Amino acid sequence: MEKSQSVIKTKNQVLVLMSLLVAFSYMGSLVKIQGTIALDALPAYLGALLLGPLPGAVIGFAGHLLTAVTSGFPMSLPMHLFIAALMAMTIGLFGCIAEKVNLFLATLTGVFMNGPVSTLGASYLAAVLGLGFSGKIMFFALILPLTLTSLVNAAGAVVLYKVLKARHVLGGHHEVS
Repeated sequence: MEKSQSVIKTKNQVLVLMSLLVAFSYMGSLVKIQGTIALDALPAYLGALLLGPLPGAVIGFAGHLLTAVTSGFPMSLPMHLFIAALMAMTIGLFGCIAEKVNLFLATLTGVFMNGPVSTLGASYLAAVLGLGFSGKIMFFALILPLTLTSLVNAAGAVVLYKVLKARHVLGGHHEVS
């Protein structure tokens, strides 16, 4: 991803855009696919492309917690905090790969990390916490819907980013000054 002239120059502007993207994450959290699988991550992926890996990760963390809140924390608060942390790591990694390599590899990595890797980690932690829905049953029940939803979230953000860039709405990745 090439660097170009920044449009966003101040930390306040970055915080305002982050807040807007968290609000969009809330709206996406209301579009439930299955349980707490929702379209809350698309704004986080977009945030990583527009603002960088760290702001995107913060948006991803908040986005998952909003989905958990709107679902009533069905897997317990500790479980959802763990999943939110996995989401933040996934979005941060996506943003780093998008900056250093390319969007295609970043998208594949984001889908893989948020799909199979996160499902495996969450299934294991759920078993450790003694939740009824855990282990292999949880993994096999969630792997397909979570991976497909991850693809929709990541690819949707990349498409939106490219459309914004093609229409000259933004100048590329923006540095915080």
